[in-house]
Amino acid sequence: METWDAIIIGAGVIGLSLARELTKRGLRVLIIERGEPGRESSYAAAGMLADSEVLPPVRRLAALSAKMYPEFVHELRDESGVDCDLRELGTILLRASDGDSHRIYGIGLSSEKLLEIEPELSSYSGTPTFLRESSVDPRGLISALLQAARHRGIDLRSGTAVVEMMIDLGRVAGVRTDKSAYTAPIVVNCAGAWAGLLAPQAIPIRPVKGQVLCLVGGPRLQHVVRAPDVYLVPRSDGRILIGATVEEAGFDKRTDADVIRRLHEAAIKLVPSLASARIHDAWAGLRPAAPDGLPVLGESWTPGCYFATGHFRDGILLTPATARIMAELLMGETPACDLAGFSPLRFRN
Repeated sequence: METWDAIIIGAGVIGLSLARELTKRGLRVLIIERGEPGRESSYAAAGMLADSEVLPPVRRLAALSAKMYPEFVHELRDESGVDCDLRELGTILLRASDGDSHRIYGIGLSSEKLLEIEPELSSYSGTPTFLRESSVDPRGLISALLQAARHRGIDLRSGTAVVEMMIDLGRVAGVRTDKSAYTAPIVVNCAGAWAGLLAPQAIPIRPVKGQVLCLVGGPRLQHVVRAPDVYLVPRSDGRILIGATVEEAGFDKRTDADVIRRLHEAAIKLVPSLASARIHDAWAGLRPAAPDGLPVLGESWTPGCYFATGHFRDGILLTPATARIMAELLMGETPACDLAGFSPLRFRN
């Protein structure tokens, strides 16, 4: 039976990035993916790096991750030749009241200034704020990470589901899949919305559905636009992503025509010229969410078994920092952020 230094369950952006970090530190890593690598919540995400939107306990981790992004995508481009379309032009946040706390972090915009920097927007009676946030193309990020994994010699087995965690003398010894068994002294569960299904290390992670619409052939927006009921994320190739819903629908990834229509109408209300754009695609993804809305990062009650999941709506944003701090933890170093509040031990009972 072949042995690795670490096994990672799940080949989304979190699992791929962590495998890359561990390989950089000299570990031999195997990734096991139940489906097609990178095709779950990572592939469905819009890619806003909205570090101002996270829950207070996550702010330090989010700020670190946002700061890491330029170097992160630069390194990936060098390793893979893939451009992740990191756009650093900022976000226009539209809120309904002047009392919104985002004004502390952003720059208030007059109606005149709003239309000057984004002339396609309709007039807005609320409170516009400019935020120095970025966006990235998650599908480009996945492609770059997969190429980087090949470049670094990371083993990847796809189309096979982990069905059992192997335990020997009270600690992790590897995993068993529906096809084979693999041994390692470290196993990291990065299985996203499916992370809670693997007993005996089950944690209460649930899938939360989000539907997204993509338009092409419309106006070129410069900034991400976030309003109370919809957001618009432009890509450098002219696509505009519109999202996203938050639905408790189990593992159902079907799109709903009425929901897509409502997203489309909300986008046109913000940017009337989008009425001339055509619908290119629509899809749904399943975000992994814990009951308290916080990530699950750290070692479980079984030595050698770790979790890196539960990022909910912030998986793309938190990717580089999660990979770094989890690699630090696994290597016995002091993580750059305190992980106590994210520990899986909070769910043991």
